[in-house]
Amino acid sequence: MSGELKVNLLGMTLPELQVLCANESFPRFTAKQLCDWLYRKRVDSIDAMTNLSKVQRARLNEVAYIGRETPVRCQVSKDGTKKYLLPVLDGHFIEAVFIPEDDRATLCVSCQVGCKMGCRFCVTGQQGFHGNLSAGDILNQLFSIPEFEQLTNVVFMGMGEPMDNLDAVLAATQVLTSEWGLGWSSKRITVSTVGIIPGLKRFLDESQCHLAVSLHNPVAQERLAMMPVQKAFPLNEVLALLRRYDWSGQRRLSFEYTMFRGENDDLSHAQKLVEALKGLDCRVNLIRFHESPEAPFKTSMPTTIKTFQDYLNRNGVICTLRASRGQDIDAACGLLAGKE
Repeated sequence: MSGELKVNLLGMTLPELQVLCANESFPRFTAKQLCDWLYRKRVDSIDAMTNLSKVQRARLNEVAYIGRETPVRCQVSKDGTKKYLLPVLDGHFIEAVFIPEDDRATLCVSCQVGCKMGCRFCVTGQQGFHGNLSAGDILNQLFSIPEFEQLTNVVFMGMGEPMDNLDAVLAATQVLTSEWGLGWSSKRITVSTVGIIPGLKRFLDESQCHLAVSLHNPVAQERLAMMPVQKAFPLNEVLALLRRYDWSGQRRLSFEYTMFRGENDDLSHAQKLVEALKGLDCRVNLIRFHESPEAPFKTSMPTTIKTFQDYLNRNGVICTLRASRGQDIDAACGLLAGKE
């Protein structure tokens, strides 16, 4: 990518831009002008910032750049889902998924190239970890697609673990929600995690965005066999942390539960899940497993999923089945790989 020795303006927060302007002896108000150009007008060139002096623009071109990269490929599913492939660091690629619905349009963004978590059912995790994305790389996924103006929601559920790259994720959400940025409501943003407790606590303290926790199995040893993170950060400790926060306001807590045939889908699992979540103001999103050669699991039968869902709803846990989107272009949950 361009400008190895330069700073990427895209993704910088107002305080960071104020420091940059101070270091360059620009007037303090220049930082807000930069925010306006970057996030409201979404320019891709410093020279387009016409209310900055020629001297300021020349100096900015010497020390900074706007890290806008256009997608190199767009695949369109038969259900209207679009998967974009974007270049990032060191010749790698990431994927972002645009999901149109009747009254909303969601973009699923990535926060890392690959992932360290190694969940056995996830194609992204099987490719290993190749680096963190910057806040600019994250925001570029929104700004670079032609559907930007249609977006109603953003979910950090693409490639990578958000709590493992929290500085960039928080900076990106700050740009999205601050009045000097896009001014979105935090209710339009959901951040997922497998439950990295130090990052999770910081996220809960510093952000009001919705949270989605990848749970997938309420039985500790069985979850460990699927998700190595269970060893370092056991689910019971994650739940204990979540119980310390108020979920009755605007911020919503949900749990992601992918259904694996014969692994986590019988009524004993449903019972243990109800017990584990007792007293938490939350909902459970059931996800059909999307089979792939890289993962040694099978999809639960539709009748099994329905029985599981009905049990949770009857026993006080709001439970929905997430619609599978973009499976024919490998854009569904757990299938993103950034292959080029």
